[in-house]
Amino acid sequence: MKFFAFFGMILISISAIAADFDPSGTWQGVMIRKGTKMKDASIVYFDFENNDGVVTGYSREEIYDSDLYSLKKVNADLDENGTLHIRQIAETKSNKTSRTTWCRVSASLSYDPKTGYLTGEYVATDCRRVAGDFILYRADFELPTDGEMPYTQIWFNQFVKDYAEGLNAPEIRKIERDNFVFEPIFFDYDKYEIREEHEAFLNSMIKIVKGHSDLRVKVTGHTDSDGSDQYNDTLSYNRAQAITNYFVKRGLSPDRLVIEFKGERSPIDTNKNPKGKQRNRRVDFEFI
Repeated sequence: MKFFAFFGMILISISAIAADFDPSGTWQGVMIRKGTKMKDASIVYFDFENNDGVVTGYSREEIYDSDLYSLKKVNADLDENGTLHIRQIAETKSNKTSRTTWCRVSASLSYDPKTGYLTGEYVATDCRRVAGDFILYRADFELPTDGEMPYTQIWFNQFVKDYAEGLNAPEIRKIERDNFVFEPIFFDYDKYEIREEHEAFLNSMIKIVKGHSDLRVKVTGHTDSDGSDQYNDTLSYNRAQAITNYFVKRGLSPDRLVIEFKGERSPIDTNKNPKGKQRNRRVDFEFI
């Protein structure tokens, strides 16, 4: 039940974000031309100011791993459905070569409160046969409009990887992490095989950890009181190891996992009846 309560809290928090979408602020992401892959996309930033649905601002496009860029003024409208219709109207600054063409585009972008991404298709207004897709998420800085960019492109490759993994935008990941509720994984008597009923919860934890590069997980195994101390130490270790194997098999790096095993020394219930013993045959978790 805790697992479902966790998702309930996330949905409540997400609903609050979705209730009145305001695009104001800086967004960063990619501009993927039709027929190309995300890893080959251009980097793009938008800075919006919203005045009762009339939106103005700037965009900045960059070619990855270069100093080439184009800064443009943007006008936009936010309709009653929350769709943002943007138009790049004039280039104000750029750095380009004779082989670089910066097209102005228009696009209709929709915000998904479940993922935190602002996405939509674009079409060039001054270039032929140029179209593609924007994928944007909120940034935590202000976009300079003088052409100078104090921020690096180091985030780009990680974003491409995260998006391919199905991870949500950083603002949603923070909500998920802040509202995450741990629950123990229970085991059958004298066993360390993971029950299928626990896989959804474990997969949700994997997604949380993948979304935060500074996060590790402590996995602690336990047993009931049946058996010798030495036997139960080994069994509790095997239970913790089974969980870490599950995590590694699904993409978590081993260096983000810490194993502890306590045998029968840390019960959470009585060992005098089957129900209590079942609760003690478990693995617990902690973010570190």
